[in-house]
Amino acid sequence: MAPRANWKGYLKLSLVSCAVNLYPASSSSSRVSFNTINRKTGNKVKRQFIDSKTGEVVEPEDQAKGYPISKTSFLIVEDEELDKIQIESTHTIDIEKFVPRAEIDPRYLEAPYYIAPSEHVAEEAFAIIRDAMRDEQVVGLGRVVIARRERIIMLEPLDKGIVGTVLRYGYEVRRETEYFEEIRDLQLPAEMKDLAHMIIQRKAGHFLPDEFTDRYEDAVVELVRAKQAGLPTQTAEQPSRPSNVVSIMDALRKSIAAAGGPMPVAGKLRSAVTPGPASKPKAASKAKGGGKPAAAPASKARNAK
Repeated sequence: MAPRANWKGYLKLSLVSCAVNLYPASSSSSRVSFNTINRKTGNKVKRQFIDSKTGEVVEPEDQAKGYPISKTSFLIVEDEELDKIQIESTHTIDIEKFVPRAEIDPRYLEAPYYIAPSEHVAEEAFAIIRDAMRDEQVVGLGRVVIARRERIIMLEPLDKGIVGTVLRYGYEVRRETEYFEEIRDLQLPAEMKDLAHMIIQRKAGHFLPDEFTDRYEDAVVELVRAKQAGLPTQTAEQPSRPSNVVSIMDALRKSIAAAGGPMPVAGKLRSAVTPGPASKPKAASKAKGGGKPAAAPASKARNAK
């Protein structure tokens, strides 16, 4: 059974458009969830909205959205009135700009969606937009209305489709200055930095998502299973909390020993650290005999005409 789309509309690049669907690319449905129950009866409880002045229960049909005008006065806005608000991005993702992917700060990434053509007749236009972005090595930026809110969406080719990532607005991302301004600039000893580099090199690898699991979630599942089976719940030993290290140099040396391998000898540490790739001299970028520099990308060549 095909997955259910939570947005249907059009992807548009200038005068080229195609019908597309958006599908959530992430899910939290597998997480353990709990109901709130009455401890005395074991029955589920239900939530009720209570009028803050009269103390009476407000039934669903009497509940409405209210925009605060003052502390005690609200302007009622009906769902039907909100549904009547229609802007272009309600049903169309118009690609407004293309930028290098590296320019998108990770802090702006919020939620991923898969974008696919919704019908066969849309596949050719969809492929043109997808492949052009891939060839130019850029991502597209557009807008889309999801859950009654217009979002910025980044469009990036992925396999045969496009992944659209909702981005946060600039005012939603807190600037780092106020959090980092009191951190002092320190001159660290070269040997200490070399030890840290060695630990990183020994732990280097590749990102494999399946290697990571939610260990807290696993512990909750084990707790539930034990209670279902009538077994006594085991109290796990509390992990030791890390503390500020008195001797960072000793801690670094012990970390290397714990990871396996010989303990580096003071004075010979620099030769033990694998050097990074050497930067090529500028002359090496030219071919022998004074060769011509590399040609500009096709997009730049076209713009230069």
